[in-house]
Amino acid sequence: MDIISAGLSDVGRHREHNEDAFCILPEYELFIVADGMGGHKAGDVASKLATHAIASFFEATSSEDATWPFHFDPHLSVEENRLITGIKVANKRIFEASTRDAEVQGMGTTVVGVLFSKANNKIYVAHVGDSRCYRIRDGEITQITRDHSLVNDYLLVMPDMTQEQRDELPKNVITRALGMHDTVVVDLVPEQPVPGDFYVLCSDGLNGMITDEEIKQSVLDGADVTAGARTLVERANAAGGEDNITVVVVKIQASADVLTDSSKPVATADADAGADGDSGSDDETSA
Repeated sequence: MDIISAGLSDVGRHREHNEDAFCILPEYELFIVADGMGGHKAGDVASKLATHAIASFFEATSSEDATWPFHFDPHLSVEENRLITGIKVANKRIFEASTRDAEVQGMGTTVVGVLFSKANNKIYVAHVGDSRCYRIRDGEITQITRDHSLVNDYLLVMPDMTQEQRDELPKNVITRALGMHDTVVVDLVPEQPVPGDFYVLCSDGLNGMITDEEIKQSVLDGADVTAGARTLVERANAAGGEDNITVVVVKIQASADVLTDSSKPVATADADAGADGDSGSDDETSA
């Protein structure tokens, strides 16, 4: 199987600058979305640190199965260990920068990453925070990640909460993020992909504005992954665009369906467009 992908980030309609970032590394078949927080562009710093740190870790350890300085979990595959370690390295760098520099003290970021392993035909989805990964298969959309939010934490201990009780809880409060502490727990879900699957990574500026059904239809109705990503951002902005919007769309195809271009460079986007009066969006496509 092969992968084609596209990413797009937009400042939205109400924010002065974009604190999201995304990264596409086709040679490692790794895809990352991060949603920073902290104000005064500290969130922008955190999301960039996250995507750059994870990308740098994969580049530096591409010829070895390194997880240093973190423990290698023998119960997980090499790929799972590397993905988790890359995120932990990012957390450490953000936390250290936050404690060292008063201007970005308290900054943090969510992160969601998808890694495709051709060796064992698996996709690994790792995340911290409320940035999401969806799978679209056979006309159905499924949320793979579980938001690390106050509402969900309450539901874990009080599964019978009424909707009225849920509505009384503060919204958009996340309980886990990179940079909050010197260590972080990373949730990981293994997936068995099949040709025709789509995986959608997004910040909450997307899923907070449009429904899961709209996400599914935008992707399925698109002529390609680039069109799908653009439609998602357009719909989120049309619904209000209250936050930065970042999306990466990944499609799984049978090997005969696509010719990969090994000459394409690493694709990253810091997603700060709009702050300097430009178009307000960044996009990348890879095959």
